[in-house]
Amino acid sequence: MTSKSESEKRANAVDSQRRKLLEAAGAGVVLASLGASVTACADDDRPAPAQTIRWGVIGTGGIANRMAPRINEAAGAKLAAVSSRRMSSAKEFADKHGAAHAFDDWKAMITSDVIDAVYIATPTSVREEIGVAAAGAGKHVLGEKPFASLESLQRITAACAENGVGFMDGTHFPHLFRTRKIREDMAELAGRPWSVASAFQFGLSNTSNIRLRPDLEPYGAIGDTGWYNMRAAVEFLPEDVELVSSDAYLQRESVNNAVICASGVMHFSDGSTSTWNCGFNSGGLVQDLRITGPGGVIWMSDFVTIRNAPPNERFRHQKGGRSEETEIPFSRQAATSMFEDFARMVDDPGMFEASVHASERTQAWLDAWVLGVDDRQGYLAKLVAEEPEVWQRLAPGDAPAHPVNYGS
Repeated sequence: MTSKSESEKRANAVDSQRRKLLEAAGAGVVLASLGASVTACADDDRPAPAQTIRWGVIGTGGIANRMAPRINEAAGAKLAAVSSRRMSSAKEFADKHGAAHAFDDWKAMITSDVIDAVYIATPTSVREEIGVAAAGAGKHVLGEKPFASLESLQRITAACAENGVGFMDGTHFPHLFRTRKIREDMAELAGRPWSVASAFQFGLSNTSNIRLRPDLEPYGAIGDTGWYNMRAAVEFLPEDVELVSSDAYLQRESVNNAVICASGVMHFSDGSTSTWNCGFNSGGLVQDLRITGPGGVIWMSDFVTIRNAPPNERFRHQKGGRSEETEIPFSRQAATSMFEDFARMVDDPGMFEASVHASERTQAWLDAWVLGVDDRQGYLAKLVAEEPEVWQRLAPGDAPAHPVNYGS
């Protein structure tokens, strides 16, 4: 029997050899290792943004503090201002992250001439008001997700279109080189996908956390983690599919009645499906994604946030008995790429249209999931006309604990 120390030495030696092979590999070179193949890919070689966007951050909470450094390190971006309800919080944030201007009123900030764009890091319940007002003031809009509803999001995107400013939601992983590569190579890697299965779960027990306050975050876990499940389907299923039906199951915690976990399945017009699990009640971080097609299977264990060190982008592809891992050397955080892509979008109307389409499609599928029906508008109209008291019970954030089918 091999001793534990000998096993560890052998494993370390293999890992060391694997690292050397990766370092020596050129772009696109396939290396045999541990019965699989490892491919070292070139990173994003697109030109840098042509202009620099001056950003104003609205909100000084946890997500805003995580995004401020990403703005500062992104090409084509500069953190110029911040607003908070308390000037002391705004000044502390500005000092910490190098913003030249601090405001205690977001309306004053969006009408000032010190910023070109706003990053809305506020609760879901107030994003529409800020987004519409910012667009009306001629400022580009990047909003955290989700939104109060598809209709609410469309009022923001319509205001952006009417005022000639850009819009993007704050989903990071679509801006990874890995995501673009999988989409570009999907036909070769998997063929036309017939299944996207995803799970995004972690533990959250503090009931005072904003995510567990239905008055501020009505969707709970469905909007927070479930947004990524929806976006994975948007990014990796064929563009021509249409949602046919959506069945959802959810659980609530007992203190605030907030949604803490959910699971379900979406059925699409071409026969494909998307199954998902999301939640705040997991004993560990889960962020798995599997894309299945007739030509192969693609999967990753970190599709939302890359946690390994160094944070190289990886995905595994299997076809028959052959397995291959693709690894892209780390160059920048996904959020950094998001702000760089935003600057590119300002000069590219096509990118604006694609950004709006992806956001609205994600929110529409999220809304269908929340209500467990395929025709959200038709169902709500039926409820309002026939059972107005039920409409309140089925408002976003208060979805039934079982699928709803209104029949013919």
